[in-house]
Amino acid sequence: MLNTIAITPGEPAGIGPDLCIELAQRPPANTQCVVVADPNLLQERAALLSKPLTLTEFDPKAAAQANAPGELFIAPVTLTAKAIAGELSAANGGYVLETLRTASDLVLNKTLDALVTGPVHKGIINDAGISFTGHTEFLAQYCGVKLTVMMLATEGLRVALVTTHMPLSKVPGAITKTLLHDILTILHKDLIGKFGIKNPTILVCGLNPHAGEGGHLGREEIEIIEPVLQKMQIQGLDLIGPLPADTLFTAKYLDQADAVLAMYHDQGLPVLKFKGFGDSCNITLGLPMIRTSVDHGTAIDLAGKGLANTGSLFNAINTAVSMASHWKAI
Repeated sequence: MLNTIAITPGEPAGIGPDLCIELAQRPPANTQCVVVADPNLLQERAALLSKPLTLTEFDPKAAAQANAPGELFIAPVTLTAKAIAGELSAANGGYVLETLRTASDLVLNKTLDALVTGPVHKGIINDAGISFTGHTEFLAQYCGVKLTVMMLATEGLRVALVTTHMPLSKVPGAITKTLLHDILTILHKDLIGKFGIKNPTILVCGLNPHAGEGGHLGREEIEIIEPVLQKMQIQGLDLIGPLPADTLFTAKYLDQADAVLAMYHDQGLPVLKFKGFGDSCNITLGLPMIRTSVDHGTAIDLAGKGLANTGSLFNAINTAVSMASHWKAI
C-alpha cells in the first residue's frame, strides 16, 4: 500500500519551499507526497535553485500514486502577497495558517495518512495580528483537543515535554498533578498506538537539580511528581523516576527506555538536539491524526541558496509513515 503524506512548507520566505523542491528530486519510495502551498511559489523557488519541478494537482478521488523524480503533487493555496526568498512579510501570515488548515482537513477526513509540517516563523505570524504560539497549540485548537504532548525523536531517543513554550519562571506553577497525569496518559497511549510499543518504559525527569535532593532543593518531586508516578505505576504503567536530569540521559537509563518525559523545554531538548540535530523530528501526540515536523527553524538567511539540509524533513516523513502504519493497524 502507498503511504500518503500532506506537507506544509511553512514560512514561504524561508527554507520550507527549498526542502520541498529537494524532496521532489529524491521522492520517498512507495509514498505520495502532497504539498499544500502556492504553486507559483514552488515553481519560482525551483527556478531559483535550478532544479526541475513538475507540479501535478492532487485529486482526492484518484488512486494514490508515488511521486516520480522531479514531481510533487500539490493542493493549491494562494499566497496573499508575493514571497521573496529571505524577505519576511507579515502579509503572508494568514496564508501559512490556511495551508495548515487545508492539510489538516486532508488528514482528518482520512484522504491522506499523515501531516508533515515545515518551519514557521512565529513572530511574523504575530506581526500579522494573528495570535500564534506554535504548531502544537494551533493544531490542538483546530482539532478540538484540550491537551497535546510535544515530543522530539531521533535515532535511539524520544523526549516528550510536560511544558513547552513557557517562561522558565512560570514552569513550577504550571506543573500540577492533573497535568502530569494527563501528559503521561497521552504519552503512554500513543507510544502503544502510534509507535507499536506494547508496554512502553518511560523515564521521568525531576524538576529540580538532583530531583530535589530529598526536598532540600525543592519539593515539587515529593509533593507533585512522585504521587502521580506511584498512582500510575499501580495502574500498570512502566514509569521510572523522578530522576535527576543531569544523569538520566546516560546509557545506564536510556538503553532500557522507550521515551523520556522532561518537565520543561530546555531540560530535555538540548540533549536530543545535540544527539540528532538535523536528523530528528518533532511529533505532536494526542491529536486525532499523525503529525510530525522538522526540528529546525525557517533559516531565512539560507532560503533560495541551495543550502537547506533535508535530513530532518526525510526523518519527519519516515517517522510519520511508520506511525501511520501502526495506527492504521489498530
